[in-house]
Amino acid sequence: MPRKYVILLALTLGVIVLDQWTKYLVVRDLTTRFDGATTLGQRLGAMYSPAEAAGRYGLHFQPRRHVEVVDDFFRLRYAENPGAAWGMFRDLPPNVRGPLFHLVSLGAVLLIFFYFRKLTGTDPAEKWALWGLPLVLGGALGNYIDRLARAFVIDFLEAHWYDKAAWPSFNVADAAICIGVGMLVVDAFVRKEKPSSEPAKA
Repeated sequence: MPRKYVILLALTLGVIVLDQWTKYLVVRDLTTRFDGATTLGQRLGAMYSPAEAAGRYGLHFQPRRHVEVVDDFFRLRYAENPGAAWGMFRDLPPNVRGPLFHLVSLGAVLLIFFYFRKLTGTDPAEKWALWGLPLVLGGALGNYIDRLARAFVIDFLEAHWYDKAAWPSFNVADAAICIGVGMLVVDAFVRKEKPSSEPAKA
């Protein structure tokens, strides 16, 4: 298998596993979703089965507590996002929002594969795209798994400023997407089309 596909497979799967594992820990430790579930199979079934109607606080899984990592600046708190990044389109009707996100997610995956296939995998100038695209792919698939399982994405990383200003909650998949997109922006500046050095034919 060519080296570039090894990188794609390893990094994409790594992001998906880390994303789903951290979400599992958040559901286990910060919500009541697993109450009464005594085996790993039961907990996974509770996590990946369609959620019941939203209850208290407008959440499907009820929070038990949150964790202050850095007082007044950063905490771990369970949140649900039925929309896109930063909650965009969350107010769309479910029968519109669901198909739209499926279409966008699958389109993004196909676009990433199309772009990745064009990389040689050996040109040092491609390193930003070579590592950035798998991060975006892994993040997109990590959140897509959530949407397929329960129609909303689990977020839990919350940066804030003394509760007066806050960055929208996010997760590992979101972080991977942002880092990957940042690397692709760098790639756009580093790897530009160079004019041909061959003399023009008469």
